[in-house]
Amino acid sequence: MTSCGLLTRFNQPVPLRSGLVSVLIRGFVADVGCELTYRNEESGPVEATFVFPLDAEAAVYSFQAQLGGATIQAQLHEKKQAQELYGDAVARGQSSFLLQQEGNGGDVFSCSLGNLPPGAEAALTLRYVCELPLEPDGAARYLLPTVLHPRYTPHGWSGEDVTQGVPRVPPGELPYTLSLTATLQSPHGIDRVLSNCTLTPLSYMTEDRTTAQVSLAQAPPWDRDVELLVYYMEPHKPSAVLEAGLPGAEPGSLMGDPAVMVTLLPSGPKATPAQSPAGEFIFLLDRSGSMGCPMDSRDHSRQRIDSAKETLILLLKSLPLGCYFNIYGFGSHFESFYPKSMEYTQQTMAESLQRIQQLQANLGGTEILAPLQAIYRSPCQDGHPRQLFVFTDGEVGNTQEVITEVQRHRGSHRCFSFGIGDGASTALIKGIARAAGGSAEFITGQDRMQLKALQSLKRALQPAVTGISLSWDLPPGMQAEVVGQGPKVIFSGQRCLIFAQIRGQPQPPDTSVRGVTLQYCLQDQTYKETMQFPLQPQDGDRLPVHRLAAKSLLLELEDAVSTGSEGDQRRALETSLSSGVVCSLTAYVGVDTERGQPVQGSLLRRQIPLSGFRGAAAMPAMMYCQGVAFSAPTVPLFGCAPQMPFGKPVRPWGGLPMVGASARSAMALDCDTSCFIDAAPDAGESHRSSDVLFPPVLRAHKAHHHSSHRCTAKQKTCELRGQPKMVPQKEPALAESPLLQLVSLQNADGSWDLDPRLAVALGVSETDARGKIPSEDVDPGVWATMLAVVWLHGRAAGQREEWELLEAKAVGWVRGRAGSQLSKCLDAANTLLGCSVGRAVFGL
Repeated sequence: MTSCGLLTRFNQPVPLRSGLVSVLIRGFVADVGCELTYRNEESGPVEATFVFPLDAEAAVYSFQAQLGGATIQAQLHEKKQAQELYGDAVARGQSSFLLQQEGNGGDVFSCSLGNLPPGAEAALTLRYVCELPLEPDGAARYLLPTVLHPRYTPHGWSGEDVTQGVPRVPPGELPYTLSLTATLQSPHGIDRVLSNCTLTPLSYMTEDRTTAQVSLAQAPPWDRDVELLVYYMEPHKPSAVLEAGLPGAEPGSLMGDPAVMVTLLPSGPKATPAQSPAGEFIFLLDRSGSMGCPMDSRDHSRQRIDSAKETLILLLKSLPLGCYFNIYGFGSHFESFYPKSMEYTQQTMAESLQRIQQLQANLGGTEILAPLQAIYRSPCQDGHPRQLFVFTDGEVGNTQEVITEVQRHRGSHRCFSFGIGDGASTALIKGIARAAGGSAEFITGQDRMQLKALQSLKRALQPAVTGISLSWDLPPGMQAEVVGQGPKVIFSGQRCLIFAQIRGQPQPPDTSVRGVTLQYCLQDQTYKETMQFPLQPQDGDRLPVHRLAAKSLLLELEDAVSTGSEGDQRRALETSLSSGVVCSLTAYVGVDTERGQPVQGSLLRRQIPLSGFRGAAAMPAMMYCQGVAFSAPTVPLFGCAPQMPFGKPVRPWGGLPMVGASARSAMALDCDTSCFIDAAPDAGESHRSSDVLFPPVLRAHKAHHHSSHRCTAKQKTCELRGQPKMVPQKEPALAESPLLQLVSLQNADGSWDLDPRLAVALGVSETDARGKIPSEDVDPGVWATMLAVVWLHGRAAGQREEWELLEAKAVGWVRGRAGSQLSKCLDAANTLLGCSVGRAVFGL
């Protein structure tokens, strides 16, 4: 049979022709419509399935189809019922369509179109609304996720993962197109828009620049998510939006009553290491093979693991003296620097710094649950609140199991999470942060991980906020009911979002301006944040505030459902069905009942391909270890090797499927890695609770034979066949920036030593560094620390957010020792370095 139309490289037709995305961004809320156009150019009816990623906190609220000139609106049903309606319709020969959330993670959806007749076209449109995060530089960040990596399924996990069956084609060879147009609205004015893709010039629709439009200038590359950074004239201004209810909805219900969304920016005092000496800080770092991928698909010079190592150094230097800390690395197994958290001293800091330099992305898959369980088993330090920082680029199949584990221990710690690279699971990253009262950040493209990590450390150093309460100023006859639990965690400078349902009618009618006050206590001081809003609600048919309110409630309820609460499950189902917002318990289904005759012919099933994950084409050889398949240490075509599921080999594009169908895992090894492999445990085996990094056995066993090489991994034999000789490489050195070079020399107490390395970092000669001391009475350490602080302010002012905490330690140390010579030292340091740092820096 001759194939025609759009084809995959496996010569299978692809019915999806294009995706058209229209985005309406109002402030920090995006209302998105995605239209998928299909055409069947085969001789028989087709069923097409498209699996795609979506933000886990996005509220999907509408799904419709245009078939044969008719518009069919899908209805939301309980998921099993929706699946049965779809299946029955397909069996009867009726065209039908289904939209459902896959699994329980919440960030993967599938769209199925059944019985599309030969020669027919169909357009499926889904709509969703999502909140946009506020970036450190003040931008509202909209992300259209296009990258969906196969989810890593750990040993012993029995759940289904739809991402494993998605066909892949090389980046740039997808047989369908994507276009995007964004309309921007803000009463405070729109300054500019940046993107990681090429945009058309920003077109202002009004003279006051409150409305603008921008589009993708060309189809985006499929190796990265599409990102828009929208900069407003006043991004940090609090706001409130009152929205009218849905006409025809039951009064007193969430959708029937008006709803208000209040955005506040609490501004409590800044915390510094000197003020916050207590705390246990645990850093959990993903060291799986994919962390060897470049941070930016356009620039392969910087790997994710390198950025993570540099971030760890800055975090380590910024910790308060006297706190406790530990660093874990995880992949197919996990390791820790110390068997238990250690006190932060000069010795432990210096030792950890050396170990960070040696870290590599060489631990295989992404098994995050085991190290979390080990951390929670370790006792907390009395008087030192535990703060957990998780860095990962991974996508795992057991997302809800991981979130539940974090939630189970939410009373003993806060969790700050970081999703690294395109395609990082929003369900995992946001879920664990939400479960333990922390915050979530995503780092893609040219983002600096250091900036966002240090911002989170500042939040972790803030004392716990207590006495959180809300008071509403409403006229008689009206009352506000917060949707869900309301704010439980508040960080200074971070947006606080509140949703409330407004019940009743004002007596007499009132359209005046009213407000809400958020009150909380911090270090025995009471703070209040007030926001006013008019009682005249905004009308509209999409109801973004109501949809977001429903989604926030569903996230709370579904987290509770995972712990076995039947009452919360019933409430989640009712909330989803009444609001039209999809959750794990519901799905949208539509059936074409207008066509008189059923569609004839055998149904051809077609899965829509996605862009291939990096490195899949570069694994011609395999390592075998009693049924465990490992990718050989080759250089991948696209920068890094994929993470593989236990027992579920992923078919790369072209060629044959990966061998070892019964494999538990496949892990990427680089040429520097020895053939020591910690294979996944057998059934009944438990993970090691803690392995100290770099034990002697890991330093041995370099490969020398090109035909075969045997090694021991938990008494298992692994053999490399048909592989060229592996040349051991040097340990990759962390390329130090000038800032990192200086920061690496700082002592745990905040001081610097006057030595040749400091002179090199400062860019002066050792003779000048020693000879320009203003007097013999000045302590060399004070002079060295003064020089370092002046250099930070004079030469690295643009990276202030990254060094602010460690600089606060240094200033506190200097002020305690310089005495009356502080002013004289500052003048001499400015002269030597050619800077003009003001006296206010040192409190003068």
